Amino acid sequence: MNACLCRSYLSKSSLKCFLIPQLIRIGLCFCIVTTHAYGANKEPIRALYIPLADHYAALVAYERYAPHMQHADFQLSKMNSWDLLRAHFYEGRADLAFVMSPLAMDMYREMGDFRWVGLMHRDGNALAVNEIIAGQLELSPHRKDRTPNQDLANVIKKVNSNQLLQLKVGVPHLLSTHSVVLHKYLNSYGLRMDKLPHGGGDVLIITQAPPLAPKYILGQANRATPAAFEQSLPWADIVETSGFGKIAWYSKDVIKWPNGHVECIAIATDRAIASKERALREVMTAIHKAGADIEAAREQGGEALEDIVKIVRKHIPSHSREAIVASLDPELKVINYKHLNIDKAGLAHIMGLAVQANILSEPIDIDAFGDPNFHVDLTQQGCCIDE
Repeated sequence: MNACLCRSYLSKSSLKCFLIPQLIRIGLCFCIVTTHAYGANKEPIRALYIPLADHYAALVAYERYAPHMQHADFQLSKMNSWDLLRAHFYEGRADLAFVMSPLAMDMYREMGDFRWVGLMHRDGNALAVNEIIAGQLELSPHRKDRTPNQDLANVIKKVNSNQLLQLKVGVPHLLSTHSVVLHKYLNSYGLRMDKLPHGGGDVLIITQAPPLAPKYILGQANRATPAAFEQSLPWADIVETSGFGKIAWYSKDVIKWPNGHVECIAIATDRAIASKERALREVMTAIHKAGADIEAAREQGGEALEDIVKIVRKHIPSHSREAIVASLDPELKVINYKHLNIDKAGLAHIMGLAVQANILSEPIDIDAFGDPNFHVDLTQQGCCIDE
């Protein structure tokens, strides 16, 4: 009887001691299940990128906006070369990729099972020359005052005459916007570019991995050989900040286009567009917002800019702080992250030059290639940049 009474009259404190740990355990289990269920409802969007200033907006979008996405599990995969990126995309190992526009158009000509959904940036590459060439040019000490003119064309003619060889210029890929820009410059001054040796042109373009490009022209200078490269930022800036050579001109002054010329673009598979449209739209909106963040930070400087530098260096430690800051110089504005919706006329202009230079074998149907359904209006997103 006493035992029954004891069980019947458990103290309130004893009951609390028993129930509270159980409730905590139940609560923890509930939280874990909810979190996992929430994550499971997100669609994975795997994006491929190359470590260039061209793709900084993707890095900022990943760090600042991916944790708060409702529909997308945004994932970034860094590729070490353009051909590796193309192979991964062809194999269906990504939903989204950030690709130089001529390469993307050639991929579309071959496959046709993806669409163009936005830009990653505008402008953003430059011609850097080693000290052998720089010593024959009268370059302004201020990079903003260096523009494409006849002087470099004259030096190229002189170099070829002295060496009886074509000047070699490194580009990230033969199917690159960089090749198109170089062709446009040379063509303006009566010079010609070859993709294969002994073609009779004044310049031979060779594939040169962007991270190795500064050392390439330094190594050629050590052999008393003139050399140059046309690459994305910040590699051209690294040449100058490291004392390997000089920037001769920026692409924005070679191909002048409203808001900046088309360069790297975002492409999404037809499969992802059909099955993950909301998630893709969320990622593209984040990239537009991140572009606006970078533009605001470069103007503000200070802590705002340092935050961008930290994000970039977290993903791409080979980009020095000095080179990143130089690439985002608000006075130069040689790369910009505004107006990132598809620009059919801008892409058509690049395509026409690429066909003219025999970089692309034939044009594509840009209307079929572009998907306007991923248009982002940043004013509706509470951002300051008017698209």
